[in-house]
Amino acid sequence: MAARSADEQHDLSRERFASRAHGYRESVLHAGGPDLDWLVEALAARPGESALDVATGGGHVALALARTGADVTACDLTPEMLDAAGMLLAEHGCEARFVVAEAAALPFDDASFDVVTCRIAAHHFPDAAAFFAEAARVLRPGGRFGFQDQTLPPEPTSAVLTDAFERLRDPSHNQAYNAEGWTTLIERAGLVVGQSELVDKLHDFAEWTSRQDCDEETVARLTQLMADAPEGMRRWLEPEHDGERLVAFRNRHLVVLARKPG
Repeated sequence: MAARSADEQHDLSRERFASRAHGYRESVLHAGGPDLDWLVEALAARPGESALDVATGGGHVALALARTGADVTACDLTPEMLDAAGMLLAEHGCEARFVVAEAAALPFDDASFDVVTCRIAAHHFPDAAAFFAEAARVLRPGGRFGFQDQTLPPEPTSAVLTDAFERLRDPSHNQAYNAEGWTTLIERAGLVVGQSELVDKLHDFAEWTSRQDCDEETVARLTQLMADAPEGMRRWLEPEHDGERLVAFRNRHLVVLARKPG
């Protein structure tokens, strides 16, 4: 598959998520769990601090930050996602500022925020390294960076096929990395990783595919790809079957707390 340009990747993400925004707002996978709890607790945002949630999606991290009393800005490439996030916060009596923005070109001044977050989104970015550099730029010295995304298994073939499995279900998936890869990109941006955790996220296969409106052919191809998976991929995703029907699998997410020196 030929590599997409950044503009092509952005257009595809907008197309995929504009019509699916409320599905992500209502997604149990995104709405909570021990991973989100860990991230928010590690960040320890305080009332009055400024916080930026990048690629906010359904707004779940923005909501969690707003509940701490932080002054929250939420940005996303897709305006419909911001509408869905705004509805979520309003339903819970919370407020945030919403801004349409690209993760690799944040429209904010240097050293503007005490906290920057990005959860389950960076695998869509055409240039994750550029995003981490932007996150570091807009953080104040001593500011905290909270990050979460899916990781890949250590075996090269299984890593490629696991990424292909994700991309087949959602063509706007660009690139995930293993835990070391994500950590390296964060550190190369000048941030210092303090804590990290690998957490399991269990996917109901039917819900996972329906959230991206997968047709029967795509569901069948995903099922076959999992059936043909090498041992490393099966060990990583731990598929569960009912006869020949794929009913669930897990993936492992890296959750990171890092700081900007100073």
